[in-house]
Amino acid sequence: MKASDMRPGMGFKMDGKMCVVVGVEHRTPGNLRAFVQLTYREIIAAKTLDKRMQPSEDIEILDLDRREMEYLYSDSQGATFMDTESYEQYQLNEQLLGKTLKYIRANSKCTVLLFDGNPITIELPPTVELTITDCPPEVKGATVTNQTKDAECETGLKVRVPAFIKQGETIRISTEDGSYQSRA
Repeated sequence: MKASDMRPGMGFKMDGKMCVVVGVEHRTPGNLRAFVQLTYREIIAAKTLDKRMQPSEDIEILDLDRREMEYLYSDSQGATFMDTESYEQYQLNEQLLGKTLKYIRANSKCTVLLFDGNPITIELPPTVELTITDCPPEVKGATVTNQTKDAECETGLKVRVPAFIKQGETIRISTEDGSYQSRA
């Protein structure tokens, strides 16, 4: 497949490593040649990288199977997911998942990517809704500037929220950068 045909969520091999596309941008700067700015995540190393490629460059595509699964729990071996159709359970290493577990509630559904029947990573939606479990109270009369405060969600995720958000409220959070979006 050509680099210009890549889309987010596609699996491919780069330098012998399995990767998943996070973002693709086709750029044509002024009087220079066009290029594709590819943002991808190495699955095993769990690090996000950028690469500039020619639009006609060939990329080896991996056939990834996407299945809806339910996140059950985490323990010392990793995170356990259950296939909602076959009820088969899969274990994913927490090092492989990284911070993505902070965006998922227990017993919630998500998409798991499988390669050759083995789970490799999970695909998060653009935003998630989490409940605030701990945050300091609002300071009265502090309306001069747009103030934010630290808050902790039910999954342990720490996020900066506006001063009017209280403990127990459900908020919408971006999974791309972990920022507050709105009240749910």
